[in-house]
Amino acid sequence: MSLSWYQRYLATGWALRQAGCMSVDATDVAVAAGPTGPGGAADVTVRQGATGGGGGAAPRAGDAIRRAELAAFLRSRRERITPEQVGLPRGSRRRTPGLRREEVAHLGAVGVTWYTWLEQGRDIHVSPQVLDAVARALLLDRAERSHLFALAGAIDPLPGKECTGVPLALRQILHQLAPFPAVVQNSRFDILAYNSTYGQLMCDLDALPEEDRNCMWLAFTHPGWRATLADREATVRTMTAKFRASMAEHVAEPAWKALVTRLTEASPEFREIWAQHEVERPASALKVFRHPKVGLLQLTGTNLWTGPNPGPKVLAYTPVDDVSRERLEQLEKLAFGQE
Repeated sequence: MSLSWYQRYLATGWALRQAGCMSVDATDVAVAAGPTGPGGAADVTVRQGATGGGGGAAPRAGDAIRRAELAAFLRSRRERITPEQVGLPRGSRRRTPGLRREEVAHLGAVGVTWYTWLEQGRDIHVSPQVLDAVARALLLDRAERSHLFALAGAIDPLPGKECTGVPLALRQILHQLAPFPAVVQNSRFDILAYNSTYGQLMCDLDALPEEDRNCMWLAFTHPGWRATLADREATVRTMTAKFRASMAEHVAEPAWKALVTRLTEASPEFREIWAQHEVERPASALKVFRHPKVGLLQLTGTNLWTGPNPGPKVLAYTPVDDVSRERLEQLEKLAFGQE
């Protein structure tokens, strides 16, 4: 009987270790003969060790610590999930707290071996697709998912994960700021939440599909939004420069690349500005809006960060004079159909 690809792989690794060419927990053999798909050959590579004659680069001291932290994190998440939570029978002989490793692998449609190696802290590289499957199987929330990808040294492939929800408490703060316009944005200029006044400041945001609620997209493509910007040319240049500066930390992320592609295809103006590679950091500034119903508004924009790092933020606009304050009050009444 011929050996399976996995048996041949194990035999090869054993022989190389005996020859002193490999460390015990790392090999120079990329799993090239196994199954494809999540957890298959295309998704997991066992990396070359630093000892013996393999010739590989020595691992950094922090890598082993990071792998151990990842292993402990996965075990803790697995052990907190009951079989009933994921539709599995408990059985009468279950001694493992929470789920078994093979159950997690089954739920995520990944290889049992690969998941086991992750929990053992092996020196392996796992694709973002496998990590995504593991995150779903372990019912990770947004913070836990981010932690998983950070420990694995991988980029989350799913768009819109920088901030997927706005807490009720923050929404209440936005509401209380009215008639001052206020909005929660992430660093990609996605509009995540807003109060009634902001919702009518430049266009009727409620009437837009969710995928179009992005300030960059609206500033370059929405006629109503563009018409309210008193100094539109300078505004879009500044926005593009801030967007490029923020994107430096997200250049490989699909959501950022997709937005640039969408803007490039839709707006010649964006293509021209983007090609100039200008950058600018976020800052508060005077904003002038020309609203079709209430008139000219002079507002000061203030950024309030919602976390320890620049990313999701509350952007609030306050009037610089009494006339602008009165017109904001009129705008709030318009938002509720009172005028």
